[in-house]
Amino acid sequence: MTVPGPDNRLLAIDARRILIVKPSALGDVVQTLPLVAALRRRFPGSWIAWLVQRELRELVDGCPDLDDVQLCDRRPTWSQAIASLNELRRQRFDLVFDLQGLLRSAVMTLATGARHRIGLQTAREGAAWATTHTITGTGRDVPAHARYWRVAEAFGVGDTPRRFTMRIHRADEQFATLQLAGLPRPIFAVQWGAKWETKRWPIEQFAALLSRAGRTWGGSAVLVGGGGDVLECERMAALIRTQCPSLPVANFAGRTTIKQLAAVLSQVDAMISNDSGPMHLAAELGTPTLGIFTCTSAMRSGPPGIQHEFVATQVPCAASYKKVCPCPGDARQACHRELDVERACRGLVRLVEKNGLVTVSARAA
Repeated sequence: MTVPGPDNRLLAIDARRILIVKPSALGDVVQTLPLVAALRRRFPGSWIAWLVQRELRELVDGCPDLDDVQLCDRRPTWSQAIASLNELRRQRFDLVFDLQGLLRSAVMTLATGARHRIGLQTAREGAAWATTHTITGTGRDVPAHARYWRVAEAFGVGDTPRRFTMRIHRADEQFATLQLAGLPRPIFAVQWGAKWETKRWPIEQFAALLSRAGRTWGGSAVLVGGGGDVLECERMAALIRTQCPSLPVANFAGRTTIKQLAAVLSQVDAMISNDSGPMHLAAELGTPTLGIFTCTSAMRSGPPGIQHEFVATQVPCAASYKKVCPCPGDARQACHRELDVERACRGLVRLVEKNGLVTVSARAA
């Protein structure tokens, strides 16, 4: 696929106050963060802010190339929404990037009154009407991480090293070190939860995969996730303990802040995950990741990097991006059954071997 080069119209922009509108979701914000350093290089003297949902503030707080983090609520009241829009207008931005591309972000973008309003080809819900320029090469056939990086390329700074700039505090690193202390290596972090039911490869299959890993390499498993995942992760832990009693299992679901989660993921040896925000967070932190893809595409939604491995279903409706399975009866969630433990295990073996995660003696055992 040919990648478009710099855009002459964008190269001519001289902006002093810049806003990135990317309120959510966790994985999308994570994949967008490397863009900030490129924009800082392109506009070294500018004031750069990021508009993000309140619950995701930790992701961008402390980013060295950001001057400000502005917050929005996921479901604001009318008075809160009007106040936020008025504040955006008051700040007099001259360059705004709508990287969300939805009606809500379009309203925010228009409210700024910025002269230059940049969007992507993936914009929907009429969001393209709120922008003055759409960056080419940003369609849905382009991997998400590359789509966001196209902004840097269009502005002539695509040669900037793509680096993840989330700041993890020392206290969070110490938290992770303490929680992981004493767990045998390799430590596998496991993310089951996902907002879409179609992304959630079954608990039983995760447990079987981890049990095989324990019997093959030893090590330990750390289950991560949000507060809504606690009970299901407890069920997974119980299944693993039954199938492989020698494998230590710790359930961190609902027990970590975003930065604590990042610290944990940066200290484990590998991540095993459904297509989710924590999967992208682990990958951007440099942790080798096995991504399990059912309703989404590994090519379009997988993280960059040759250290990762992906396994995907092969049913006819694979990568349909349906949040709820439309198939009736016995065909419902067929993708979860078709992507069996054996195929996931082969992917995990490739991940372990290509990253040297086990010693010769452990592999022989």
